[in-house]
Order: sequence, then C-alpha cells, then structure tokens
Amino acid sequence: MTIRTLMIATAMLTTTAGAAPAQDATAVPTPPPPPAEWRTIAPENLLVIDTNKGQVLVELAPQIAPAHVERIRLLASRGFFDNLVWHRVIDWFMAQTGDPLGTGEGQSWYPDLKDEFTFRRGADMAFTPVAAPVGALVGFIDSIPVQTQPDALMSGTGDHKVHGWALYCPGVAGMARDEGNDTANSQFFLMRQAYPALDKRYTVWGRVVSGLDVVRSLKASGTPDGLVQGPDQMTRVRVASDLPAAERPTAAVLNTNSATFQTLVQQARQARGADFSVCDIELPVRITPAS
Repeated sequence: MTIRTLMIATAMLTTTAGAAPAQDATAVPTPPPPPAEWRTIAPENLLVIDTNKGQVLVELAPQIAPAHVERIRLLASRGFFDNLVWHRVIDWFMAQTGDPLGTGEGQSWYPDLKDEFTFRRGADMAFTPVAAPVGALVGFIDSIPVQTQPDALMSGTGDHKVHGWALYCPGVAGMARDEGNDTANSQFFLMRQAYPALDKRYTVWGRVVSGLDVVRSLKASGTPDGLVQGPDQMTRVRVASDLPAAERPTAAVLNTNSATFQTLVQQARQARGADFSVCDIELPVRITPAS
C-alpha cells in the first residue's frame, strides 16, 4: 500500500474526534428564485459521473486549479475512469477512486501534477463573501467555498491579486496524492462530509452540484485503511461537452450574486448563530436530465 492511499486516512484518524457532520441542505425560500437568478454551468465545466448507484454531477473549477481540471478533462475524454471502482470509502469522510488497479497504488500514464493547494484571486474573479473573519473573507467562487485575503490588499501586491484557497465542505472534489506535494495524478475523492483538516493540503478541482446522496450511498469500508471489499464503481465518466446532445444533462445553480442567495445566507446565519460556517450553505440546483 503506497502513501497515496494513507495520507487521507492519516488526516481522518487525527481529526475525527473534532469533526462535525454537515448540516442539512439549505431550503430554497418561497417563492422559488426567478429564472434570471440561475447560473447554467458551461458543458465544458460539468463532469458527469455515472455510477452503479446513480449519477453525480461535478462543477469543475478551472479558475482555482487549472492544471488539475485539465487532467480530469483529459482522462475523462480518454475513458480512463470508466469502470473504475470506489476503492476507499470512509463514512463521515470521503469516497476515493481514479485508480486503474483498484488498490490505491495505481495512477495514469501521465506525469504527476504540481500542487494547486492555493490560488491568486484578482478583482476580475467573481467572488461572493458570506463571512468576514479577522483579516479574511469567506465565500463562494461559483459553487466552490473559499477563504481569501480581503480585496483591500490587492493594491499592495505586485500582481494586484490576493491569496485564496478552497475549503473542504461536503461535495468538494479533491485530488489524492503521495507524501510529496507535487504527486497528484489520477486518483481523486469526493467529500461525504465537511473536513477542514484537508484545507490547503490537497488540491480542490470541483464540487458536486447534484448527486451528493449518491456519493454518500457508496459502499463504505469497515476497516481502518478505508479499503472496500466488493466496491461500487463508476460506469462512465465524461465532461458534458464530450457527450452527444441526447446524453448530456444540464445543471443550473443558484447565482451567488442573487437576492435569493443572500436570503439563504441570512437564514443559515440565523439558524446556526456563532457556529455558522460556509459549509452550512448548499446551493440549490436545477437539473435537466439527458433526453
């Protein structure tokens, strides 16, 4: 068993006692949002993961992790992920796949990737804050929860940008790696619950916008190493833009710049009080299935 399979388990074992389960999905206020408040995900940024348990849709995050998104797109276009198993699934944590060997020791034939644990946020990158802890902002870039330095610091940096990183809320898609930072390749994981111990340690490349219930239904391991006997599998994985029109679902997510979104944030803050977290907000989504 390589370190690639052990790194996440180590984080899990050292932080389980303090981990809190994710909150229930945020309810959409009544009346429902008007059409103008929905943002349709571009087909090239929608990863369609068909599994034996159902379909999972992931919004890719090229603004945050361009190299990792390009790797996911490439492998999906080659059919690399088709029929691979969810070889490590840990309840209240994550589900991991992307290994052609199904053991945690395999990877693709392409070189390992340089880490993208953090990114640089400029004024041209759409960002919606929901909280302002001391010296920072927390909010969303598209469907991705992020923490970043305040905008006011942009004027004092050489590139007029500030530091930011994605947060490991439920549904967030991360890249597995070996002990070294620059060792991610093809294995990835989808979060079943929030897990902040992973922040800035594993590259985030997307987030589940539909099918988190499927991710949570995948057969979990009963052993400390997280390896699953008789695991579930992915039957087909493609970027939506690579699918024939008749097989292409579409996903529209509530725009974080909308009035309805601000209402959702207010409801979550009132419900959670001092315990409020960006992970308490689950963006409503409208799915149009393939015809």
